[in-house]
Amino acid sequence: MLKVLDVFAGAGGFSLGFKLAGNSIIGAIEEDEWAAETFAYNHKDAKVVVGDIQKFSDEYLINAFKDNLPDVILGGPPCQGYSSCIKNAGDPKDPRNSLFQDFLRVGKLFKPELLIMENVPGLISAKTISGEPVLEIMKTELEKIGYHVYTDILEAVRYGIPQIRRRLFVIASRVKLEIPFPEATHYFSDNKQLQIFDSTLKLCPTLWEAISDLPDINAREGNEEVEYDKEPSNEYQYQMRISSLKVYNHVAMKHSQRTIERFKLMSWGDSLADVPEHLKPYKRNSNGMISEKVYDQNSRRLYPHKPCHTIAASFYANFVHPYKNRNFTAREGARIQSFPDWFVFKGKPTVVSHKLLMREGRTAEKHLCQYNQIGNAVPPLLGKAIAENISRNYKKTYASTWSESQS
Repeated sequence: MLKVLDVFAGAGGFSLGFKLAGNSIIGAIEEDEWAAETFAYNHKDAKVVVGDIQKFSDEYLINAFKDNLPDVILGGPPCQGYSSCIKNAGDPKDPRNSLFQDFLRVGKLFKPELLIMENVPGLISAKTISGEPVLEIMKTELEKIGYHVYTDILEAVRYGIPQIRRRLFVIASRVKLEIPFPEATHYFSDNKQLQIFDSTLKLCPTLWEAISDLPDINAREGNEEVEYDKEPSNEYQYQMRISSLKVYNHVAMKHSQRTIERFKLMSWGDSLADVPEHLKPYKRNSNGMISEKVYDQNSRRLYPHKPCHTIAASFYANFVHPYKNRNFTAREGARIQSFPDWFVFKGKPTVVSHKLLMREGRTAEKHLCQYNQIGNAVPPLLGKAIAENISRNYKKTYASTWSESQS
């Protein structure tokens, strides 16, 4: 059993994957209060440190976890485009000027067996202003402190998660790993040739197979805690309902009648760009003037028989339910992300736009709502696949080293 510390933890989806694989979650570091509350509620044995990691001294971090040192440190530090460096302090796309440096700092402090980082696939091609590949800088920095480094882009549908989601993973291991990344267990129905080459692969669940057993609610209905009203009808639904007696965070958006009328006219695949002119969104503060800007990616009615599009932090405005005239609930998004139903998200379902809060100087109100927490997370079943593969190959290839590290 590995002891896991999650840095830039969010709600704890990555940690949950390791927990589902039989490991111990000892702690987390997370700046957002609502996400930290979610983590603490669902990982009750973990010590959760709330605050900006940049403001924590080395001594403070060591003292926080000295009695339960981690074997694995997980994290998704914002890197390219999200630098924390001060103005004129350097290239903002250089990870040495970003929060990656604090992820590296925690690795140096605790010297775990494994450091595992998650980020956007675009990091593969990202370069600094001087032309250096960002990912190569990261690999070099990790190698300097004694790690073998492996990178790959993993697709959620290949691991039974009903969502078209691609994420970059960087695994840094003290010892060489023969097979650092898990092999696919599922295939997507539009790629049937995979089944011909490997009959052991299962068919990935569709969007509707993921959520169809959840309580049937319309816009403005639902509650933070409701009873099941249907039996599970497939393996994925049974899996999501293990150890859960109720459904949490299943609250529909409070759409206006005009918005509901708009959704009624949308077929599968349609978005705001396809609705009649008189039902398109109004300009902000325009007294009823139709906006000239309609974003094709907003409020798209999804196909039930396909995997969902990527669940992003703003997915409450991205997708329309395949059959209901409303956007997804937080729980439906959590199901698509492979969070089990017993996992409860804290904080409010939605908040005012972060950009608006920043413009108006209301930074104290800036929190990660339930939808943000879900969209930002690593799908737990993907984390579980990574954890199981790491444990299996680490123990198989380096049994003696593993035994010593766990003693």
